[in-house]
Amino acid sequence: MSQPSPLYATAPVTLYHDGHCPFCQLEVAWLQKHRHRERIRLVDIQEKGFNAADTGRTFEEMMGQLHLKDSSGYWYVGMDASRALYAVLGYRRLVRLSCLPGLQGVMNAGYRFFARRRIRLGRWWDKRRSGDG
Repeated sequence: MSQPSPLYATAPVTLYHDGHCPFCQLEVAWLQKHRHRERIRLVDIQEKGFNAADTGRTFEEMMGQLHLKDSSGYWYVGMDASRALYAVLGYRRLVRLSCLPGLQGVMNAGYRFFARRRIRLGRWWDKRRSGDG
């Protein structure tokens, strides 16, 4: 069975996020207020009771990139997880745009660049927000 496009992710989806990441915290706060928040189940992989093995993944994998599972059981990872999330929230036109040849590769590379540095960037962001930086 081939992986479907993130455009066709089916709600409700489960978004696995890092609750210690300042950028993830901002996104989650926005998602909790979104008019379609009932389409998303948020799981903080940093919570004490979370066990990555229950998902068939490792904690290290899930820390490395965003993971989303849709109601059909399909997994989307990295930028595709973001695309699937936004498609489910009703932003399919933007998702379709992000899937265009050329732009898709640039966005995927940008996501990977950010994901590898998000902890360090998050610390810098926190310092800037608190006035220490």
